[in-house]
Amino acid sequence: MRVTYITAGAGGMYCGSCIRDNSLAQSLMDAGHDVLLLPMYTPTRTDEENVSSDRIFYGGISVYLEQHLSAFRRTPWLLDRLWESPWLLRAVAGRAVQTDPADLGDLAISVMEGRSGHQSKEIDKLLHWLESQPKPDIIDISNSMLIALAQPLKETLKVPICCTLQGEDVFLSHLSEKHLNQSRDLIAEHGRYVDRFLAVSDYCATRMNRFLGVPGAKIDVVPLGVNVDVYSRRVQTANKVFTIGHFGRIAPEKGLHLLCEAYRRLRESGKIENGSIEIAGYLSPGHEKYLSSVLDKVKEWGLSSEVNYHGQLDKAQKVSFLHGLDAIVIPSVYDDPKGLPLLEAMSCGVPAIVPRRGSYTEFLERTDGGILVPPDDADALVEAIHRLSSDPKHRLELGQQGADGIRTHYTTASMAERATEVYSRLIR
Repeated sequence: MRVTYITAGAGGMYCGSCIRDNSLAQSLMDAGHDVLLLPMYTPTRTDEENVSSDRIFYGGISVYLEQHLSAFRRTPWLLDRLWESPWLLRAVAGRAVQTDPADLGDLAISVMEGRSGHQSKEIDKLLHWLESQPKPDIIDISNSMLIALAQPLKETLKVPICCTLQGEDVFLSHLSEKHLNQSRDLIAEHGRYVDRFLAVSDYCATRMNRFLGVPGAKIDVVPLGVNVDVYSRRVQTANKVFTIGHFGRIAPEKGLHLLCEAYRRLRESGKIENGSIEIAGYLSPGHEKYLSSVLDKVKEWGLSSEVNYHGQLDKAQKVSFLHGLDAIVIPSVYDDPKGLPLLEAMSCGVPAIVPRRGSYTEFLERTDGGILVPPDDADALVEAIHRLSSDPKHRLELGQQGADGIRTHYTTASMAERATEVYSRLIR
């Protein structure tokens, strides 16, 4: 099977969607399929071998210039190559990638307008290049905000079109009401040319059905997967210090401040005598003040030596970090549609404490790898952390169950197998 998968780069950050798309492409290749992973906007950044093409379409600089300066909507393609080189896009994106919905509403709508938008020229570039390549059997578009490509791709290449749903509602819901309504209308309009939608979780499928009006009968679930050979089970040791991990993108919605407050209560009450919070993950410039405010509070409480931020980690550093944890706690205040860091931690045998919301619920119900607490319940969070800190046997049991559950339900191989089933059915 020959698959063309169109993914979206996220500048200089490790992006859950980029990691997921790259893992799927690699797993499909390992299964003997011919896969072209084609980046848009910027090169993708993953913490594993990057199997994406060096060719980038809808280059971030071109898209920006075409949005704001009409002259660039008519420049020759050859001239455009000057600012579309991967090295330049990496250099610019690493410093200035902007993902705040409040600032990107007009641009997002223009891209979703497709042929009617300011980036129409980029569609022609993509089609022209794809026609020069071996014809795919199927095309998968990595998120619904790129859905305007469905009609031109289908009409030009005459192959089935899939569109993966990866929680774009989190971005779209922060647009202005005007832009949100426009985006819903445009996704519904272009969705007519999509043969199948693929959601990364049961929660995501239900949410996108309701939020965007994507027909439920047109959605298949292709669950996330992790490479269990890389995220191996940790060796259980009797730590003198109860080590709590907070892993993933550093942002208010991930609830780091709630974890630190719960830890303060446990330390002051004496329920945890020796502990620490170890933090790791991508920190955007826009959230540096948030992290600083959390660490300032920790300092006021006299706990700064027990709360440490390790920055953004590569694959080896990430595995080492996870192997050093006694529990992972992510008290998110929003419904996370993906939650890849949670799966990576559980694969290593780290028990989890998370709220009963978003994809977290199905992950823990399927794996029995941790404790689900009621959303926004500070007392329940404190009690769950105390329970694990005081019961090493229970931690070990939950960790083993989680690691087993990941290997049953959430491997990259099973993700690729499920995607292949959907692709094959459409091709037939």
